[in-house]
Parts: sequence; structure tokens; C-alpha cells
Amino acid sequence: MLPKLIRVRRFGDDRGWFCESYNAGRFAAAGITESFPQDNHSLSARKGTLRGLHFQTPPHAQAKVVRCVAGAIWDVAVDIRSGSPTRGRWVGATLTPEGGEQLYIPAGFAHGFVTLTENTQVLYKASALYAPDNEGAVRWDDPDVAIRWPLDCLAPTLSDKDAVAPLLAELPDIFAYDGDPLGELEEVNA
Repeated sequence: MLPKLIRVRRFGDDRGWFCESYNAGRFAAAGITESFPQDNHSLSARKGTLRGLHFQTPPHAQAKVVRCVAGAIWDVAVDIRSGSPTRGRWVGATLTPEGGEQLYIPAGFAHGFVTLTENTQVLYKASALYAPDNEGAVRWDDPDVAIRWPLDCLAPTLSDKDAVAPLLAELPDIFAYDGDPLGELEEVNA
């Protein structure tokens, strides 16, 4: 499974709009079949707050569905599957409340985002419960991954843990390549 940019249908009138931000049947039709037992919500007060690149290892590996509900983020998924011809390659998308975009990140990909505005709030679904003994990370500025973060010359605000995360080349083999190389970010309607 590869990352996907999800667009959900909105129904609007003079009051505003309504959408089903998650519908298991429609997500399954788009190829996203995991169940999501945990929802997470973050607030980043400063523009340029960078969270990531995070993942959880098996047997608690997580797929995620990420959306921005206030402010704006630039969201990234990095292929960290052992043996993948696209290991270290990344895809990214801007997520905003106005656009309603969501990014699906399957297990086998590290996830991170940077806030593009102050007071940004992000909600994401996780396919496994948080397991602190299984958390992992790749350094946000790994030169072999070479993510072009839209920081506009800002030094990012990082957690202490993210600032010292290992490089991708330092990770052991964790996720197996499933034969599906990372290409352009696929857009799906759900």
C-alpha cells in the first residue's frame, strides 16, 4: 500500500458545509482497509513547528490518516521499507481546513509535517494504539532523504527527540518491501 491524498465530498449551503471525514466503506473502496482504534489531536502554536519523521515498528506499526482542522500544514510520507527501490523517497501535500484534504500514510512510511501558520491543529487516525517501546524516527533533515521543507528561511521548532533522531541509513531493516514502489501521490475520493 502507498500513500494517498484523500478528498472527501462536502455538502454545502448558506450555513456552511458538512462532510463525512471518515467512512470505512468509502475508504475501503479507495483501498484503505485498516481499522483506526486511536485518534490524535495536536496544536502547534508557532509557524515552522516541525513534527517528525515518526513511525511505529511491528507488531504495533501504524497507518495514519492525517487532516488539518485549523491553520495549514505541509505533510510528508517517506518510504522506509527495506529493499524498496524508492527507500528514502518522499511525497508531500499541503493540508488545510478549507481544502479538506487528508493524507493516508501506510505502515512502512515515516510521517512528519511542518506548520505553515500559527495555532495549527492536526487530527489523525492511527491503525494501532501508541506503543512507546515501538516508536521510531528518522531525522527531519537527513541529507539522503532531502525533503524540501517549506520553512521560508525559518529554523524549525523541534522536539529534543526529533532533533537527534537517527538518519535513515542508521535504521535496521524494519519494514519489508511489498513490491509497490513509491510514485506520484495518488489522489482518491472517499
